[in-house]
Amino acid sequence: MASPFLVPVAQLLRDVPSTYVVSFEAPFDEAHEFAPRGPAETDVFAEATLKVRLTLQSFSGGLRAKGKVEAPWHGVCRRCSVPVLGVSLVSVDERFVDERGPEDEEAYLIENDFVDLAPLAHDAIFLDLPLAPLCREDCQGLCPYCGIDRNEASCDCQVPLDPRWATLDGLRFMDFTSDESKEV
Repeated sequence: MASPFLVPVAQLLRDVPSTYVVSFEAPFDEAHEFAPRGPAETDVFAEATLKVRLTLQSFSGGLRAKGKVEAPWHGVCRRCSVPVLGVSLVSVDERFVDERGPEDEEAYLIENDFVDLAPLAHDAIFLDLPLAPLCREDCQGLCPYCGIDRNEASCDCQVPLDPRWATLDGLRFMDFTSDESKEV
């Protein structure tokens, strides 16, 4: 079975300028070439559905791939440690060239009149993964003293006083307008 990521572009390269629309869904990592990340890191399941919608435009010496790449991700909330699911929808605008020159360091290669969209799609999704996802914007997190999830319940934990600053608790200042002393 041919990979949907491999797109023949011989006709596009002959008829400059021309365009071709590519749209498909495929498993993110069917070959399992990416090792799963750690349990606390954001990642994409190998069997997750990757959606690719690109327009390939030919120019003299290469192609431009412009469009969107989409894939679901999973991670752990940075505040309360519950599982989080999300979707990365990334706009891409990349170049494919026959040969790399000094100005083409970041371009992808056209090989044997085919472009492989897998590296482009994987790069786009991996670079878009959140480093520290949240389960929701107003997540209260865990209590640092008793560990209760503040989104589900509240606690009466008090912040312990730092003994290095305890002597400042008795400090009083004079209010010169009323000749009264006030505590801070």
